[in-house]
Amino acid sequence: MKKLDGNGLWESSRMMLPEHKAAINKQLLELQRRERIQLDEQEWEQINQAMAASLHQRSSIALRMFHPVEELTVIGVVDRVDIRQGRFIVDGEWFSLQDIEKLL
Repeated sequence: MKKLDGNGLWESSRMMLPEHKAAINKQLLELQRRERIQLDEQEWEQINQAMAASLHQRSSIALRMFHPVEELTVIGVVDRVDIRQGRFIVDGEWFSLQDIEKLL
């Protein structure tokens, strides 16, 4: 009898369809989506100096990179910079110069 009182029938149902679960997960990802940050000239100058120091002196660099959902940090030594294609390589992996958000 308690299941039929008030909204008991719906409250006692714990079943969720896979389509509903997928829609909820998709909505949560959309809520966590980050926007790309635009850097000013002074920040770009600091990043360029740090990358040049890392490239020539083989010192470690830490950069926060853009990712739509999570916060990505690149730490390592810059091996090469390709200005024409707008990318750089750290520890054997290529990254886009446009994705740099901050020098850490």
